[in-house]
Amino acid sequence: MFPHADIHCHDRSRYREAVINIYPDEEIIEGAYHSVGIHPWHTVDVAPTTIERLHSLAALPQIVAIGETGLDALKGASIEVQTEIFRLHVALSEQYQKPLIIHCVKSFNEIIALKKELRPTMPWIIHGFRGKPQLATQLLNNGFYISLGKHFNPESAAIIPTDRLFHESDENGF
Repeated sequence: MFPHADIHCHDRSRYREAVINIYPDEEIIEGAYHSVGIHPWHTVDVAPTTIERLHSLAALPQIVAIGETGLDALKGASIEVQTEIFRLHVALSEQYQKPLIIHCVKSFNEIIALKKELRPTMPWIIHGFRGKPQLATQLLNNGFYISLGKHFNPESAAIIPTDRLFHESDENGF
């Protein structure tokens, strides 16, 4: 599914070994694979040009995933605005047949409900998962994939099937 084992990184110097997350206003690194999206923390006052650029970048072959996108109940625009922008990312994921990288903070019920409503065909990957095994089980039962970074719950990691598990470094990120 991904050209590198590390599916989510913000450290642009690691482009040979990781999928580099960029924002629509950032430039693509020649020879690198990227994900592109509007982070929930950046959902306040998203300019139309940012949305246009997101659409343009999503179509490129160097873009192997859509996101980081999602819902964060603690930071960013209102959940309603974040949800609207998240739905845009889901549409791009489906249109271009690319997995969705999801940032989720205290909004797992909402993300699960959206997945049930929208019934995507592309994988939805919860990035940087640190939750308990019960939440991991709920996500797995609803068809999610899970990516673990440096900090994770070992009990949760133990129950995630290898075909639904990803690794990420998320260096220099949030």
